[in-house]
Amino acid sequence: MRRHGTPAARAEGVGGGRRRRPGLGRGALRLAGRDRRLRTSASDTSAGKPTMTNRKDSGMSYITAKDGTEISYKDWGAGPVVTFSHGWPLSADAWDGQMLFLVQNGFRVVAHDRRGHGRSSQASGGNDMDGYADDLAAVIEALDLTDATLVGHSTGGGEVARYIGRHGTGRVAKAVLISAVPPIMVQTPDNPEGLPIAVFDEMRANLLKDRSQFYQDLAQMFYGANRQGAKVSKGILDQFWLWSMQAGLWNAYESIKAFSETDFRDDLAKFDIPTLVLHGEDDQIVPVKDSARKTAQLIPNAKDIYYPGAPHGITSTLQDQVNNDLLAFLKS
Repeated sequence: MRRHGTPAARAEGVGGGRRRRPGLGRGALRLAGRDRRLRTSASDTSAGKPTMTNRKDSGMSYITAKDGTEISYKDWGAGPVVTFSHGWPLSADAWDGQMLFLVQNGFRVVAHDRRGHGRSSQASGGNDMDGYADDLAAVIEALDLTDATLVGHSTGGGEVARYIGRHGTGRVAKAVLISAVPPIMVQTPDNPEGLPIAVFDEMRANLLKDRSQFYQDLAQMFYGANRQGAKVSKGILDQFWLWSMQAGLWNAYESIKAFSETDFRDDLAKFDIPTLVLHGEDDQIVPVKDSARKTAQLIPNAKDIYYPGAPHGITSTLQDQVNNDLLAFLKS
């Protein structure tokens, strides 16, 4: 592994009210309604205070955001706190390899499903970076987390950046951005190296046309399985498809604008904590020269590590290496 080198060739492109959840029968809906009535009163939510719920019917834990959206989360272990924000269009399960490793090394780990993804509510609103950051804040505040290290992958890296931009670092000790979308992905007059908007328009069109096949195709690029000599298991590709299909179509569609067009440069300027930037040099989803290399220059004293020939999904393809780099940073 080397820290700086020639970046990989640029990718041509990246491949109303509460809704009833599909698959829930009337009995399950009655159980869900009963559990909602047993929660802290709705006045707490309307006052902007996130509330917590343990769902007996699903075995999951939830935070209720200020707009009523239910954010699913998991909270493992004990020790210094590390939070995880996942990439698009996945879920908190994408972090299991890192979470188990850190629990075994004496950390408490918390990961949530972004609104509209995984087991969280498929909300019709708030599907933008401000909404994502506020949901992360709701989790942090409801669990009263302090001195936390915030880790974000891809879109999750944008979520972490916007959280710091909107909520500051009062509860934050460190940050880690992995294959992250900041500073800004789309091509603009002051970001001429960005990807053309046509790339993201094509993504939206393919998502609407046949999202199942689109996700299968995207997985190939995400993990670099389309590169000669790549060794990516069918299991890794299948789990990407499974997690992706759990995301609501509307939520996944709106999220493309959120991760591609949001400008995080002002957010990065507010980083006043130790920050680690990790990125694969053959990232076909978020090209390294337009993201990590710029981000590392915008965050004072950021530590950056680049993995030669590595793809976007390095948390899976280079799991052991990423875990060890993450652990070393947490202990530094």
